[in-house]
Amino acid sequence: MKTSRRTFLHKTTQSGLALLSTGSLATEAVLHSKSTDTPLLHDFTAQAPLKPDHVVRSLPENMVWGYFGADVPPVYKVKDGDVVEIQTVNPSGVSRTNPEEFYTKNNLPLDQHAQEVIAIMKNVKPEPSGIRGHMLTGPVYIDGAQPGDSLEIRILDLTFPAGFGVNSVWPGGGGIPDEVKTRETFVYRYDAKRKTGSLKEGVDIPLKPFMGVMALSPPADMGRQSSIPPGFFGGNLDIKHLVKGTTLHLPVSVPGGLFTTGDGHGAQGNGEVSGVAIETAINLTVKFIVHKGKTLKQPRAETPTHFIAVGLDKDLNKAMKNALSEACAFIKDELGFTFNEALSIASTGVDFEVSQVVDQTLGVHAMIPKSIFTKKKFEYWS
Repeated sequence: MKTSRRTFLHKTTQSGLALLSTGSLATEAVLHSKSTDTPLLHDFTAQAPLKPDHVVRSLPENMVWGYFGADVPPVYKVKDGDVVEIQTVNPSGVSRTNPEEFYTKNNLPLDQHAQEVIAIMKNVKPEPSGIRGHMLTGPVYIDGAQPGDSLEIRILDLTFPAGFGVNSVWPGGGGIPDEVKTRETFVYRYDAKRKTGSLKEGVDIPLKPFMGVMALSPPADMGRQSSIPPGFFGGNLDIKHLVKGTTLHLPVSVPGGLFTTGDGHGAQGNGEVSGVAIETAINLTVKFIVHKGKTLKQPRAETPTHFIAVGLDKDLNKAMKNALSEACAFIKDELGFTFNEALSIASTGVDFEVSQVVDQTLGVHAMIPKSIFTKKKFEYWS
């Protein structure tokens, strides 16, 4: 391994290893509620919950509806190295004109979380120019992040503040838009003990929560961008592997980075072929680490077992080529191989998966297993 890579890993693991050694993190997805009238998905480890340095609440004043931009004022400011809980909502199926109807129609409690969603739908305004997208929390300003840096986002925890999620199908949507004739919304109810979401009796989907959208602001000269298509700054990547204990790296384009998140998913298959996953509210706890002068062209991610390279394009074939180029560049530049060796390794040992085919800009990600590099030792915080 090149010295630069070893130094990079060492610097990014010191504080994370210390944090996890305290045993303070809850394992798996947990469903907690601020009220007592909602079933709870308990933590079965008897560990104390993680105590963040900051909590960004899912309140109307902390939300932005569907866009990123350098001119969007931050709702919170944190320091490099801080642990931050960011509460999000996912109002899939909830109408702006009568948000209460969704809960009563589906026999769901009008608890505190539901009241927060209702307040957000009634008070948060769409972007004036007509840009549309997800209901997001942020942006969060990270002190010290400057253009040319990269931001490491360690995903420490993902918890559910409500006991259900929603999936939908509709004409013109998803991967086979012409074959869908009617709109239908499905409520997946969560089973606390089994940690599954159920569409109906006999169909139980394992819950593997992750954030569909994690983004930094694009450069100022790009103006405001919809949260629907992902980009080099992150956004709607919909990579199902970005669960608790994984890391996302994004390039910083504006002072403070301006991190925004939302579009929580309880579970998703690669492709997200109906157009959406199990859309759900998630409280995301992350640790922000700024890497000065570590310039990235595209998002990168890491799990305990894999490095993840990302390819994006409106054409799926080009997205695949971009993912392959990114994978080869990573193997070459970060792991110390020639380009031809990297391409050979990608062909024989790397899996390429379709992240999603429904977000205008399509995604392919390369899963590069650490285990195939038997002479290298990869330190990791999780």
